[in-house]
Amino acid sequence: MTEQASPRGTFLKIADRMKGRIAAEPAVTELPSLAEVMAEHGVSRGVALRAFKVLHQEGLAEPVPGARWRVVRAGEHMDRRSLSERIAELISAEGLEVGAPFLSTGELSARLGASRPTISKALAQLEAAGLLTKGGQGKRRSVRAVPSPQEDSKP
Repeated sequence: MTEQASPRGTFLKIADRMKGRIAAEPAVTELPSLAEVMAEHGVSRGVALRAFKVLHQEGLAEPVPGARWRVVRAGEHMDRRSLSERIAELISAEGLEVGAPFLSTGELSARLGASRPTISKALAQLEAAGLLTKGGQGKRRSVRAVPSPQEDSKP
């Protein structure tokens, strides 16, 4: 019986295959995209999402906003702070002072593993919080305020 002929439980079969890949390949750090899973298995978006949710419930993977699902290995510490909190922390971690130019959207995207649109949304939050100046096409943001430890958790 093919997966197409038995839609009930198909998401479990897909989740089992992804679990097998995770176990067989220790170097795997992210899962295929939702579109890739849909195409590979000939299933709907909802079925593919249910497979991802199974892996999440079992602690094997977690969603990353603006990026692919990340594989979670046993004993691995995941940074569960919001993207805007992690970006705000970079101001202090990089030793930046008020007026210093801040990292570009592309640099942040590469460093944090998130898409540029997701980074842009987080930067807009930091602009609204008064930590960064407004950027724009060809205009680099600069540090408006250095966050204190209390501000890091509330950008």
